[in-house]
Parts: sequence; C-alpha cells; structure tokens
Amino acid sequence: MTTAAHPATHPATHPLETAAHPQGLRRVAIDPVTRVEGHGKVTLLLDDHNHVQQVRLHIVEFRGFEKFIEGRPYWEVPVMVQRLCGICPVSHHLAASKAFDRVIGALPVTPTADKIRRLMHYGQVMQSHALHFFHLSSPDLLFGFDSEVNRRNIVGVAGAHPEIAKKGVLLRKFGQEVIRATAGKRVHGTGSVPGGVNKHVSFEDRSMLKRDVAQMMAWAQDSVTIAKQLHAQNPALYDHFGSFRSNMLSLVRADGAMDLYDGVIRARDAAGQIIFDGASDQGYLDLIEEEVKPWSYMKFPFLKSLGPQLGWYRVGPLARVQNCDVIPSPLAEAERREFVAWGQGEPIHATLAYHWARMIEMLHCIEVIADLLDDPDILSGDLITSGTRRHSGIGVIEAPRGTLIHHYEVGDNDLVTMCNLIVSTTHNNQAMNEAVRSVAREYLDGHELTEGLLNHIEVAIRAYDPCLSCATHALGDMPLDVVLLGPDGQLLDRVVRSSDGALVHELTERQLPPA
Repeated sequence: MTTAAHPATHPATHPLETAAHPQGLRRVAIDPVTRVEGHGKVTLLLDDHNHVQQVRLHIVEFRGFEKFIEGRPYWEVPVMVQRLCGICPVSHHLAASKAFDRVIGALPVTPTADKIRRLMHYGQVMQSHALHFFHLSSPDLLFGFDSEVNRRNIVGVAGAHPEIAKKGVLLRKFGQEVIRATAGKRVHGTGSVPGGVNKHVSFEDRSMLKRDVAQMMAWAQDSVTIAKQLHAQNPALYDHFGSFRSNMLSLVRADGAMDLYDGVIRARDAAGQIIFDGASDQGYLDLIEEEVKPWSYMKFPFLKSLGPQLGWYRVGPLARVQNCDVIPSPLAEAERREFVAWGQGEPIHATLAYHWARMIEMLHCIEVIADLLDDPDILSGDLITSGTRRHSGIGVIEAPRGTLIHHYEVGDNDLVTMCNLIVSTTHNNQAMNEAVRSVAREYLDGHELTEGLLNHIEVAIRAYDPCLSCATHALGDMPLDVVLLGPDGQLLDRVVRSSDGALVHELTERQLPPA
C-alpha cells in the first residue's frame, strides 16, 4: 500500500448539523423520502423567518441482519444476506460468497466461477443503474424538480417520452435476464456458493443474451448522451446543485483500472490527490472506522487517518469514475475522459453528476457482459474449489451504489460467530447529509416552503441512489411514537421516546423515566 501526504483541502463542514436552540424552532418533516429503496425521512428546523437552522437525514428502519446471521451455518449466508434488498441482492450474494471463499480456502476460485460471478455482477449493476436513472430519477430531471407532483413518475415519463421509458425498461430487463442465467432467478438467486458457483450458463441463455447485446449497447450509449445533454443544457444547475467537496473511495484493479468485482482500495482527497492506494480489502478495519449518532440507525464511516471531521468520503459512480485511472472498455473509457474533462482539471463534486457517471458505468457493464458472453469458460469448466480452512473471511465488492464490505468469523462447527456489514449507502451517509444541507441552504432558506422546494431535498438524496434497507444496522433503541385519538379524531395524547430513553407525554410535557 502506498500513502501520500494529505494536502490542506478538506471536505465540507457541517454548520447545520446541530441547531443552537432547537426548542424555539419550527419542525418540518419530509416523511417518507420517496422514490428510494427503503424508509427514511428528512427533518428541517426553521426559525420564524424560515431560515434553516438544522437539516438531518434520518434512517428510521432497523434490520438487524448482523445479529441474526450469527449461529447460522456459513453456507446458508450468501442466500440469506441478499434478503437485505430486492434491488441489489446480487451484490450481497457475491460479497458474502467472496468472504466465505477465504474461509474454505478457495483462493482463487476457478476461471469459470470467476467469469460467471462477474457476469452475474455486471448484470446486477446494469439493471440497478437502469432502474435508478429511468424509473426513479428521470421524472425530476426531465420535467423539473418543482413540476406537477402527479407527473413526476415513470408513468409520466412514458407518456411524455415513450422512447426513453422503453429503453429504461428494456435495459433493466436485459440485466435481470443476465442475473437469471447465472443465478437461477432474477431476484434472490442461488448461483454463487462459497468456493465458486453451482451452475454453468446454458447455451440457450447465452444465445438469447447475445441476440440482444448490440441493441443494449446502443441504448446504453444513448443513456450517456441523455445525461450529458442534461448537464450541457443547464450547467449552472448541474454543476452547483448540492455541490460540496469530499474525499472519495473505491476499489480499483491492481493497475488502477476500474473493476467492480474485485481489487484494492484507493482513496483520494477533495483535490484529487491520493490519500492511500493499493490497500488490501482484507485490511479495511485499519482504514475505516464507524461513528454512531443518536438520531439515525445508519452509521457514519470515516477514514481513520483523517478522523471523523475530515475523514468522511463518498462512494459509488461519482467516486469510481474519478478514482480509477482508466475504464477497461473502449466506449465507456471515451465517455469517462469526456466526463473528467468537464471538471477542467478539478474533481467533479456536484451531486447531480452521479447520474452522468452512473450511465457511463452502465455502458461499461454492457461492454463487459458482451465480452463475457463470448468466453467459452462460462459454458463449461470446473465450478468450485476449496483449500485450507480458516476462521474468518472478508469480501469486498463494488455494488451499484458503492463499496460493499462483508466480514464474517466462523467457528470450528461451521457456524457464524460474527458478522459485520458496511454497505454502500452507509459509506455515503455523511455525504447525503451534506447534500441535503447544501440544498436546504441554497433553495429553502428564508422562503415559504412548497412541495416543489421540498422535492429539491429529495432530488439530492435520490442522486446517491440510496438503499436505506441495506444500510440500517446500528444497534440502539427502537423509535416509539404513540398517538392517542378520540372518537372524533381529536388528539388526546402523544408519547414519544427521547434520545435518552425517557418517555415524554408531548401534550403535558410530563416525562417518565427510561423503560
């Protein structure tokens, strides 16, 4: 691993994280945040003049996968953990498999297993990127952030831009078919196992996918063009909306090229200078630490060498496209060069640039898929291997939303004794909070709030394509909010649990001791 000195270029500070006198402020909530996977809300504290004093993104669901994985046989886990999510299950399926490859000594897996897993993973990233851009974000980008609310959905896009909607639906369908051909099912498949895979790609499935791959390639290029045109048509918005400086982190191949399946860890600072490079994914605990805050179930990771105030970072397409030295597929590499040139020698930190970078990655995915479909190893060859047994394993992969870490310890009886997950959205937690603060400061501060203005906050969150279900693993008290209504609907009482565990009757401000 190589390490460079960290220059005096720091990420943004967080002046709106804590309000000085919250008791005297008006609370506005966006609950739930819409068109994202999972459940979250945003709270804003405003003074009498509508000036924003505090903005926070709260993750309000709790999953607990890290605990109930304990005690299960390790070979069950790659199938279990993908139940975290229905959008990116393959990422968890493969990260867990890679971790247990180490437990059973399957290093490396066979060439056939490696290529089938890669095909599965690039199909996953492709379908997820298509889903996010076309179904979840394009209504805002095509119609405007404050357009009519009943139009901002995929049905509205299909009515106004039928060709764009068609491409989005069929691009995602193709990615799902790649997953089915490699994992057995489009969602929650079983194709990857500790030590390799359990099936080849059939000749029929390969022929079916090869028939459509050229069309998918063309549509992926069209998708990059759409994202580029949006930036070119309104650079003042796309370059500055939710923009702030931050560190960036991702896997890269050993030679610095983009690799979404495997690699070493590289981090850059806000100016684009290397913080560390060539770090083994097996040593992630030496690089990353997690902080817990009382108002969210999602943790706040940071780089240990920089500390919690300066060490937080972004992951995902915006980081990956700029963190790598090259994308190893010709069409996507040409687009990466154009993207980087947009920054005029500086890293691009604009939140909305995630969409452009995401479409470049989708194009790269279909290029990789096309190459793998021509490889005879996916049709035959050894599926599985094993070696010297170990008691721990770490698997790291680049999920659609960013770097995903699975860490397990296994006892002599083959039962899991410890599980630690740091998912992509968790890495982006502080960055998403920075994004909503930046947008609130610029667009909401001092204005009468409207649905359209509040949607600006959601647009900033959606750009990260957060998977809030995957990200909620911090332990703590479950939220309690009990409302008592009379027969006529009148509020009679409301009880909430405060941060110290005490129960407060809001109408009387009577406080009970912690449960």
